Amino acid sequence: MIKHGVNPQRLRALMCVSALAAAVITTFATPGTARAQQATGEPIKIGAILAITGPGAGLGGPTRNGILLAEKAVNASGGVRGRPIKVIIEDDASNPDNARTKANALVHNEKVVGLLGPSQIAQALSTGAITDPLKLPQIVPAGLSVPVERDRKCIYHVLPSQELNARALMEYAATALKAKRVGVLHDSGYGNAVMGALKSISSSYPGVEFVTIEKFEIGATDVTTQAAKVRAANPDAVMVIATSGVPFRAVKQVRLEAPVIAAIGSSSYSYVKAMGEGADNVVIPEFLVGEDPLPHQKAFVDMYRQEYKETPKNFEAAGWDMVQFMVAALRAVGPEAKPAEVCEWLRRPHSGVLADYDFRESDLTGMKLPSYIYSKLVKGEYTRLPFRVAK
Repeated sequence: MIKHGVNPQRLRALMCVSALAAAVITTFATPGTARAQQATGEPIKIGAILAITGPGAGLGGPTRNGILLAEKAVNASGGVRGRPIKVIIEDDASNPDNARTKANALVHNEKVVGLLGPSQIAQALSTGAITDPLKLPQIVPAGLSVPVERDRKCIYHVLPSQELNARALMEYAATALKAKRVGVLHDSGYGNAVMGALKSISSSYPGVEFVTIEKFEIGATDVTTQAAKVRAANPDAVMVIATSGVPFRAVKQVRLEAPVIAAIGSSSYSYVKAMGEGADNVVIPEFLVGEDPLPHQKAFVDMYRQEYKETPKNFEAAGWDMVQFMVAALRAVGPEAKPAEVCEWLRRPHSGVLADYDFRESDLTGMKLPSYIYSKLVKGEYTRLPFRVAK
């Protein structure tokens, strides 16, 4: 089983979060002191493209909150070599064409030094076609999905690859539930990507059979027909893979009794609220349980709660981590450095609130299967489970 000792790199990251938390708390408590600490001068522009509206809003909204909190914390602690950062956030409305248009404007008109986002797979692909030829550093709060992304060496990811998400789902189904017959209900976007990964790794789990796979379109408002087909297959466990609460409500409506495992894309509280009663007892492999954070996550959770009066999840932490990594690179090489220099500095191990990363790895995240935390939803809140994947 994985152990959570504090290694030197993790200790430095923990100290950084704690120091930034102290700076932000000081800002709230003592305005005079805050003015003395605040960065001054010409802001350093960082672009961000997120799904603030549309089907992906449950991803983009929380990520935006994490980004804005990090921006405030960085500027309260002196910015980048004394200069403040300014994150220019654009809404792509969950549309790849919009994302590409926004990226062009941020890169060529605003002259941003780096890009954060987008929130979704298709949008990340479309914007990468702009940033990659320029070697402009881009950090994405979505996992690597298709092979072309591996060739884009200045685009890094702070959420796991779809193959890793698939393995996390299979480990729980096969090991914790001892399931032999698995049904899948997934959407045509994120869910389709994870489903493809599930098929590719299925030979690693010879005792598990997919007895039915039902797909529905992104934005669908009623998927009870598909849920009923999953129920009719009599599975031992059901995987629901979507960025929507709709399929979870459908599973409840058709009275599907098998245990439900969901992918991390469903973990935001906005999706949990949309699940209604369908959220009860859903298990999710993820990284941050705000109700019961790991020691290195507590300072961030406390800071976030103070700012927003709510508990953060994975995408809020991903937003925070993206800003911190970009800022660390800019502090190291300087805000006037060439984009390729910033990109090159980022290609190393990083310790974040959400997880440990290694941007040198082929999946451009370096996240490992044993780093997943498994949680269960009980009355709209998350409870951390004892199950972990062994190294």
